Amino acid sequence: MSYLFNTALYNPIYNLLVYLIDIIPGGDVGLAVIFLTIIVKLVLYPISLGAVKTQMKMKLVEPELKKIQETYKDKKEELASKTFEIYRKNKINPFSSIIILFIQIPVIFALYFAIWKGLPVIKTDILYSFVPNPDQVSMNFLGIIDVSQSKVFILAFIAGITQFFQAKLAMPDFKKPEAKTGSKEISFKDEMMKGMHVQVRYVLPVLTFFIAYGLISVVAIYWTISNLFAIGQEYYIRKRVKLL
Repeated sequence: MSYLFNTALYNPIYNLLVYLIDIIPGGDVGLAVIFLTIIVKLVLYPISLGAVKTQMKMKLVEPELKKIQETYKDKKEELASKTFEIYRKNKINPFSSIIILFIQIPVIFALYFAIWKGLPVIKTDILYSFVPNPDQVSMNFLGIIDVSQSKVFILAFIAGITQFFQAKLAMPDFKKPEAKTGSKEISFKDEMMKGMHVQVRYVLPVLTFFIAYGLISVVAIYWTISNLFAIGQEYYIRKRVKLL
């Protein structure tokens, strides 16, 4: 497992990071991480595009889904079958957003180890032949913050705030469903959706803050740039991309 991680993720990310450090004036590791994050997000753009399209399509088929939920509410197998039929007909992959998350987690780990174990002294034994050894490596982001240090409040706070706005954009305000006439009961599914909505909108940003605060500052930088890129990407896709 470690060999696969090193070969597929750690070594490529480390080499890309070292290459960026070499071409950036002053060898600023923080700036190198920003450019690396943008490159990673561009590589993952096709998957991100699919995730945003899925959100848009889910919104369009919501009335149809609610209709079959009412029709087959007591027939779970038929409900599941009809739901997946709608997904298939509209080319919806409900797991696309989860896929992008699972891809980014190992990337963050690879970047974390690249900074923690591989800098500022360059590990020349794993450098590709075409990647030069930088003459200068500065761990001070813009000459102010040491990216190898943890518990940098301002960076962790910005990571949490950008996560909040990214989640808010990805998940619009939750509309509480109306109870049936003469009943105050809301279905278990609706309560579960509300709970998930609250966790993504409010708990995730807080969790992001504490993770970014507890780990080295480079994680907060990556998370912040990733969130900002995702926000811009979401606006672009919603305004320019047509659903097929």
